Amino acid sequence: MPETDVAVALFTSDLRVHDNPVLASAVAAGRRVVPLFVVDSGIAGAGFAVPNRAAFLAETLADLDGALRERGGRLVVRRGAVAEVVGRVVRDTGAGQVHLAAGVSGYAARREELLRKELAGSGCELVVHDAVVTALPPGAVTPADRDHFAVFTPYLRRWSAERIRPTRLTPRQMNVPGEAAGDPLPSAADLTGPGGGSPSPGLPRGGETAGRKLSAAWRRTLMADYEEQHDDLAGDDTSRLSPYLHFGCVSPAELVRQGREAEGPGAEAFVRQLAWRDFHHQVLAARPEAAHRDYRNRGDRWRTAPEEVAAWREGRTGYPIVDAGMRQMLHEGWMHNRARLLAASFLTKTLYVDWRVGARHFLDLLVDGDIANNQLNWQWAAGTGTDTRPNRVLNPLLQASRFDPDGDYVRRWVPELAGLPGRAVHQPWKLRGLDRARYDYPDPIVGLADAHARFVRARGLD
Repeated sequence: MPETDVAVALFTSDLRVHDNPVLASAVAAGRRVVPLFVVDSGIAGAGFAVPNRAAFLAETLADLDGALRERGGRLVVRRGAVAEVVGRVVRDTGAGQVHLAAGVSGYAARREELLRKELAGSGCELVVHDAVVTALPPGAVTPADRDHFAVFTPYLRRWSAERIRPTRLTPRQMNVPGEAAGDPLPSAADLTGPGGGSPSPGLPRGGETAGRKLSAAWRRTLMADYEEQHDDLAGDDTSRLSPYLHFGCVSPAELVRQGREAEGPGAEAFVRQLAWRDFHHQVLAARPEAAHRDYRNRGDRWRTAPEEVAAWREGRTGYPIVDAGMRQMLHEGWMHNRARLLAASFLTKTLYVDWRVGARHFLDLLVDGDIANNQLNWQWAAGTGTDTRPNRVLNPLLQASRFDPDGDYVRRWVPELAGLPGRAVHQPWKLRGLDRARYDYPDPIVGLADAHARFVRARGLD
């Protein structure tokens, strides 16, 4: 890549200094570098500047600024529409290159298009880097007859046979041009704006430093048992790296390399989850409309059911295993993956409510709220996505018996039922008389048999 006097490293979903092709390439190409982050007015305008992700992002940006300052640089923060802001930075500094991580959403595609238009004729080159947000670029493997894989298993076979890109060196030193003035680092309140609300009290700490420390500790202590333990709701032995992957605080390519090097069933299971993440990104890259439209239309005529939806959001459905997951999300801005599947199946298959209602609620709360993974996992649960068994229904009682057999997860998050022993906590409606009146917990909002019959009729399966 030719050298330029000034190069811009435009941070988006890659807020790290380790194994970051955007930053490494900008430092290699430019004698001076502008590490730029734009507080994007388009994100706020679309309603995605929610309190939990804003709080995590504010901490992440502060951590990134600290890491850059250790290397002689600093994070340049500006506000506005991304293309216009970048254009002004290029004009102010005379930058010859802008480096950017490739995205997969329709919004990312429009952002890249606007950047190209903004830079056209300026003498500044836009350099877009693959395998920054994902381990493998979305279009790296495709079937013979179409532009993306629609089924995970054949995708996994091809994905597993591919080599992951080599590690990019972490810059040791950089020089930021004085013309690159920036705004103060934003607080969470700055990012959400007036009336934005408060974040969940149990949020994880944001930033690359926290993400790398968590990743190292998890690989050292829990990854070997991941295959056996990852669905254990009470055990909580998942990596919890999803928020750090969403904001790019950790490198997915680096995690895959580490998992492949570790070997063993636990490491293989973890790498498979990273492959699922890449799978969803390649689906959305090929079908951006899947963020808001059925990937496979089943002719559903969804119910509205506002009272039932409100009970689901509040964790008051009367099904403790579902409510435990929803309350965990309210408190932590994060939910165990098995609980996410249960909550999504309950809304879409048991209540028969549109998956978009649930996906929006998750995006309002999840600190790892990622368009590709959130929307396509919701579509998988609803049977409108890539699931090869679109009519499967996750029975919350059977799932509770299997994945929370002693009821510890429910007792942790539904404290009004903490006095119920063992598996009895999963069916409190079976209590009688005074025993039942002692617990401030609602009866089930719907019977499972009636709900299943309704779903069968709705899908034309009777």
